Order: sequence, then structure tokens, then C-alpha cells
Amino acid sequence: MDVNIEKSWKTLLEDEFKKPYFSALVSFVRQEYKTHQVFPPGKEIFNAFEQCPYDQTKVVIIGQDPYHGEGQAHGLCFSVNDHVPFPPSLINIYKELENDLGIKPPNHGNLTRWSTQGVLLLNATLTVRSNSPGSHQGRGWEVFTDSVITHLNKGKSNLVFLLWGSYAQNKGQFINTERHLVIKSVHPSPLAAHRGFFGSKPFSRTNDYLIAHGLEPIRW
Repeated sequence: MDVNIEKSWKTLLEDEFKKPYFSALVSFVRQEYKTHQVFPPGKEIFNAFEQCPYDQTKVVIIGQDPYHGEGQAHGLCFSVNDHVPFPPSLINIYKELENDLGIKPPNHGNLTRWSTQGVLLLNATLTVRSNSPGSHQGRGWEVFTDSVITHLNKGKSNLVFLLWGSYAQNKGQFINTERHLVIKSVHPSPLAAHRGFFGSKPFSRTNDYLIAHGLEPIRW
């Protein structure tokens, strides 16, 4: 199956695209876009890969679903399009960034600037029906993104995985902690952030690790 995805990822995942589950997933997603409002826009489903090629990946942040409101999702977890109000979790991410590194939040919630520096902003499920969170779970996306994480885990060294919340931690439970740094905390949502996300210093810890392994730190 010919999938329109960034070249290095396409080469890496070529066998995945040939599997029966992926064909079934594509059929389901195509039908959903025809019959419902689905986010992100079709051309941005693989935006995380487009902005962060495999060879350039240094950090992986794992989310769950794309945002399901009008104009929010653009294929990067926790990120929203320019001129869109900040979702609550992103507000807390920015708060921790300021507490950790003293970086004032920008006036937008678009995290493309992270992606282009090697931060893969990967949702476990890459599409969702409008105003229906979880609507595309269990259809095959999780198998696909598990494969992505497996390739990163086995094929690269000295990555940093930021696993915020139990869902991300379960999804990343097989990551080799001798090859990579895994930073875990509760989710940055308002329901959980005060129980350990605030004060976890994920951004400085990430950069300290990258620098220690001779890699360029992220300009958060």
C-alpha cells in the first residue's frame, strides 16, 4: 500500500503498510472521513512524521487521541493550530516549562518548533471523530504506533521518552531503559498535574541527557 508519509519513515515502516490490519485501518479511516467530520485534516494525519524524520528523532512524547474540537488538531500530540485557544493540558505543559527552564509561554500552542528539532509528538491514535474522544481507538492505529515505538526503541540509542500518564506509560512499557532515558510522570491534565507533573522538570532533564550524550539540546 502506498502511504503518503515522510520518506525515512516510509522506508522503515514499509512492511507495516502491507499487513492486513493496516489495510483494514485505511478502509475504516477513509469511510469515516467520507461520512463524518474527522480530525485532523486528512493531509495532516502523519504530520508528526513529516516534521520529525526518523534519523532526526531525539525525543518522543506520547499522547493518546488527537484533539476532537474544530480547528484544534494538526497531527502533533498536545499541539494546536495557531490562533486556537490553549487546551488545559497544554496550559500546564507551558506552566511546567516556565517553572523548569524559565521559558515564558509563546502566544500560540503550535509545537511544530519542537518537532522540527527532533521531538516526535506521537499520538497513539492518529484520527478521531469530531466531538467523540476515543472514537477511533481499537481500529489498528495503536498497533501501528506500537510498531513505530518498537523501531525507535530497537533501532536508535539515547532517545528520551516522555511518558505522561498511565496510558503513555503502558504504551511505552517495553522501552529499553538501558538504551534510552524514560521520564515518567502523571498526565499534565488539570485533574492530575498537581500530583506530580508540576515539578517533574522533564525539559531540563531531557536536555541534560542529550548534552551528556553529545547531542544538541532542544530549544523548548
